[in-house]
Amino acid sequence: MARLQIAFIGWGAINSRVGALLAERDAPIDIVGVVTKSRRPSGPSGVPSLAGPASLADLRPDLVVEAAGREAVAVWVPVALRHAKAVIVASTSALLDETFLSGLRDIAKACGSRILIPSGAIGGIDALAAAAVLPLDEVVHQVAKPPLAWKNTEAERRTNLAAISERTIVFAGSAREAAALFPQNANATVVTSLAGIGLDRTRVELVADPALKRNQHRISARGAFGTLQITLENEPSAVNPKSSELTALSLVRLIERQLSPLLI
Repeated sequence: MARLQIAFIGWGAINSRVGALLAERDAPIDIVGVVTKSRRPSGPSGVPSLAGPASLADLRPDLVVEAAGREAVAVWVPVALRHAKAVIVASTSALLDETFLSGLRDIAKACGSRILIPSGAIGGIDALAAAAVLPLDEVVHQVAKPPLAWKNTEAERRTNLAAISERTIVFAGSAREAAALFPQNANATVVTSLAGIGLDRTRVELVADPALKRNQHRISARGAFGTLQITLENEPSAVNPKSSELTALSLVRLIERQLSPLLI
């Protein structure tokens, strides 16, 4: 079996966990480059640190995996689509700009590459996307986390997180608004929107709940297909409680799918 040549954009809590899991599973991949925030090497041992997007032209990896934040998507993904067969975009809040997203699609089409969106911290996206083949009337995505998981976000400016004693909605609005205000916490709502009825029609509630120990997602949809209700309770990342362990697991699955003869 051919080995997949991968470059990682970011080596923080998510991508470093992905790398560790791929190594544990003895996946047939080779990491050929890593982009880190620091100029000092902080990625996997022996893997070259990429100084800038132009370095991808020499590597020409099979796959580029981004999990470094909205700003990194704007800098790296357009170039990655020109030099890699596919690019996984985990920081989906960067896709709020429809002109930018349309530009990425144009590059991918012209270069024969693909933009891959992982399911991230949620599930049931296949069912939601299938349901969207017929008209959808409503999609609601609620994200609930322990109050401390909302620290250093817009929620902290809106309410006193330390004083919350009961389930409290810290934001209600469209998925576009949620992802703009909470770029690190509402990436999953962008995935729901892209699969369903769009960023402006998808309704989002962000909740701080002191009774929770896990990050919770509740997705409901109604339309010509019938109704859908999905609830997930995810273990938070050990390194970053704003992210769920399932986020890294979804990237591992998507990476391994690139080599699998059987797709589910």
